[in-house]
Amino acid sequence: MNEIFAGSVLREGDSYIVAVGDRVNRAANVPTSLGFSDALRHARLLGGDTIRTGDTVSVTVFENVPEGLLTSADTPGARLTELQVDDQGYIFVPFAGRVRAAGQSPEGLRSAIAEQLDQQTPDPQVYVSRTGGDGATVSVVGRVGAQGVYPIERPNRRLTAMIATAGGVSVPTQTAMVTVARGSVIDRVWLDDLFRYPQLDIAMRGGDRIFVEQDQRRFTVMGATGSQALITFDQRELTAIEALAQVGGLDAARADPTGVFVFRDEPAEVARNVLGMPNLQGDTRIVYVLDLTAPNGMFMARDFQIRDGDSIYVTEASAVRWNRQIATLTGALSATGSAITAIDRATSP
Repeated sequence: MNEIFAGSVLREGDSYIVAVGDRVNRAANVPTSLGFSDALRHARLLGGDTIRTGDTVSVTVFENVPEGLLTSADTPGARLTELQVDDQGYIFVPFAGRVRAAGQSPEGLRSAIAEQLDQQTPDPQVYVSRTGGDGATVSVVGRVGAQGVYPIERPNRRLTAMIATAGGVSVPTQTAMVTVARGSVIDRVWLDDLFRYPQLDIAMRGGDRIFVEQDQRRFTVMGATGSQALITFDQRELTAIEALAQVGGLDAARADPTGVFVFRDEPAEVARNVLGMPNLQGDTRIVYVLDLTAPNGMFMARDFQIRDGDSIYVTEASAVRWNRQIATLTGALSATGSAITAIDRATSP
């Protein structure tokens, strides 16, 4: 324990030693900030049936004459499939020529094609359907049921619906994170928050990339505990008591409950509030001290939030260290005594 305190800026070190109390808990317990920026949240819903550059459409034409432009008596309906909207927003339909498709609904495109064909065949009946294309699709990867590229359609114009289209998440929802990349904007949010805060269920845009992953935050526990381990968070918020419980708690025969230390690099804005130093600049090394024997020590540890990258160290009780020194000393004396006895036996007549 003395070695840890020697690392304080008050001595020869570069870290601050801080005893955890109510004020420190309020200052240090800053929730993990995840969310979407205005650029993503303020995007309007796309028209679910709007055709865009890169989409593909299918056109079926029925004519009211036995031998038409595209049909015959044996095949009254002519189907033109996989007509892709070009970079200028047009498709080509035989006998109708280039028809503007981008920005139109399937109904609008149907009317435009029928009007063009009506000049050459009487009262043509046209049906248009839209399928996904590279201009109106979203890629969904990571821990989902079915990774893939999905078209933006009326039922899946929002983020949660698009994740559902991809088969939902395959990790526990309480530790699932969703990252959305749109151009140069890359933002991340907790999956649970998509349902808690409807404004985070953003509208999809063509070219969006969605990545679903499990929480990768980790912390380490060392010293006089049930085990030494590197542990991944299994919930969004984890307290010091819960973190210690995950390694079997303190070792009853070795641990010093007055010496539970949490080592952390705090960002400047948090460190200023914790230390009461408004002029502090840059990340700051802080060692938080928890005394579980204090009247409210267990409450303080129950409220203190563990963060990604934290290192928890439990010191050994002074009596344990003393006993180890005595054992080392008595072991050395015993070895010396045995050696002397052996020499005496060897030299005796």
